[in-house]
Amino acid sequence: MRKIEHIGIAVKNLEVSNLLFEKLFGTPAYKQEEVASEGVKTSFFLNGPNKIELLEATNPESPIAKFLEKKGEGIHHIAFDVEDILSEIERLKSEGFTVLNETPKKGADNKLVAFLHPKGTNGVLIELCQEIK
Repeated sequence: MRKIEHIGIAVKNLEVSNLLFEKLFGTPAYKQEEVASEGVKTSFFLNGPNKIELLEATNPESPIAKFLEKKGEGIHHIAFDVEDILSEIERLKSEGFTVLNETPKKGADNKLVAFLHPKGTNGVLIELCQEIK
């Protein structure tokens, strides 16, 4: 894991939250997209070298909808940049972590992603991200 890639924040209403974060950072989102396979719409903000991803559920069965129902709005995950997601998945499995999806999938912001189960990471959902080349 080379660096924090972004912090994901679950929100109920992306439009309202975009306005809030625009005021907070003094700049609009640099990217918005929908990831249909995850049932989510996202916005990305830059703050210095840091990225914040806002996530709104697009269907009631999506992981974000379930998170919001259980915990409400707030930090959903911390994503880490990795050079080789497949080897990182294998390394983490060998260290005893539970990988939620052993085959990386296409995520937002041109990334391959995989997640570690929060039960093995002190309650924090960890996302691994590799830039798609």
